[in-house]
Amino acid sequence: MKKNDLYPFLAIVFLLTWGIAGLYIFGSEMMVGLFGELTGSHPLFYLAVWAPAIAAISVVLLRHGFDGLRRFFSRLLMWRASLLWYALILLIMPLVFYVAAIFKGGEYELFPFESLAAYLAALFLMGIKGPLEELGWRGIALPLLQRRMAPIWASIVLGLIWALWHTPAFLLSGTVYSAWAFVPFVVGTVAISVVITPLFNRTGGSILLPALLHWQLINPLWPDVQPYDNWIMVGIAVIVVWFNRKTMFTREGAITEVLGK
Repeated sequence: MKKNDLYPFLAIVFLLTWGIAGLYIFGSEMMVGLFGELTGSHPLFYLAVWAPAIAAISVVLLRHGFDGLRRFFSRLLMWRASLLWYALILLIMPLVFYVAAIFKGGEYELFPFESLAAYLAALFLMGIKGPLEELGWRGIALPLLQRRMAPIWASIVLGLIWALWHTPAFLLSGTVYSAWAFVPFVVGTVAISVVITPLFNRTGGSILLPALLHWQLINPLWPDVQPYDNWIMVGIAVIVVWFNRKTMFTREGAITEVLGK
């Protein structure tokens, strides 16, 4: 992959997502009449959410064909990481939301679902939405950005792009984003991007583990505690950068390859 392949990737991502969202924002009557309301289960919503994955697959397929795509997908099988990273994903991430709930106040149900089956269904639906973004963000964008700059700066740039990509969701009524403050969301998204980068580099470019962390962040079991969870994520990002300071500020050891072996 060439580092300039980042541009067609981003073009596809934003054209798909912003195109669909823009049509519903500025031509809502026409779109609702033609396709119905844009809900979380609407095919066009999935198309918009899957834009990073669609863009990544398209660019890899165009550049390297089906063998390249096979090598790209092999990064989904990379699971080896230290126990500390698994502790961060499985234990620390849930704690972020419950600690934030203390700061926000109010009452929250520990299990806001009618049954275990209902929760697992919601968890599955979340699993086939947000985590698939990582095929694009960490699959293509991060390694190509790390060809240009140190991981810390690549993290911040990608975090800003990631947050900007979400902007239309704040303008669409009925989405969870429409009730959130935009600036804390941007700050929190950049912090998450910073946390994921050393995980990505330490695992040799795994897409699986960033996707798992992403899944944890949108786990429907956790309470909605915006914006406090964002500020806690900033603190976690600072700690992660401190412990990985030898690798975050130099391109040496940064993963820059898109295709696996």
